[in-house]
Amino acid sequence: MRRRWTVVTVVVAVVLVAAGMVALISITSGDSVSQSDPTPPASSRASSPPSVPSGVASSAPATPAPPRASASPTPGAVIPAGLLGEDIELIPTSQPVVALTFDAGANADAVPSILDTLSAKEVPATFFLTGDFATRFPGSVRAITTAGHRIGNHTATHPHCLTLSDAALRDQLTTAQEQIRAAGGSDPRPLFRFPFGERDARTIATVNAAGYLPVRWTVDSLGWQGLDGRTEQQAIQSIVDRVLGAAQP
Repeated sequence: MRRRWTVVTVVVAVVLVAAGMVALISITSGDSVSQSDPTPPASSRASSPPSVPSGVASSAPATPAPPRASASPTPGAVIPAGLLGEDIELIPTSQPVVALTFDAGANADAVPSILDTLSAKEVPATFFLTGDFATRFPGSVRAITTAGHRIGNHTATHPHCLTLSDAALRDQLTTAQEQIRAAGGSDPRPLFRFPFGERDARTIATVNAAGYLPVRWTVDSLGWQGLDGRTEQQAIQSIVDRVLGAAQP
């Protein structure tokens, strides 16, 4: 986290208000959607996300709910030259918003709870899905899409992308895109997240050439670690402390 943003409140699904930048909060950065049951106060709701350069979707839906934001994709979008070669961590904006993101790959156990909480609190989010997840849990893919949340590409099998050739990486992107659509999901383009956050100039260029804009995170909540021997309250407090500790005035 290198720019200014102010945390208002944090509860497993971290809800923030940003000043000058959209903070990209990764709830399950890695390979699963973790079980959680956040209960944020009614005042802690996401506002409308900022506009982004033409042809590139924000990592949050276009409008807050209600009404639910459309999950319509941006097929064939041309990545603006100023964003090429970047793995986006912060999005410039004058609006008080953040982008709440989830990575899904290992299981779908918590999807109903997460979607129920997001709906109850009127919070939009973006879900980065692997193709394997989409194939194994098509019902969850449809539920995410129906709820109006945006979907991003998280590769087909969650590999270490630095070990892949350009052709193999392109195949990961194409296969995941097809699997997500086959499961009833919206077109994930142009949003993409590298598994494990592993990337370099070559892999970013390959992703850009395939029509995708890599979206990283401002802070990883480490919610994907689950309870890890802790009580639920201890795990929640750990997430709160981590995100608040990373905040800058």
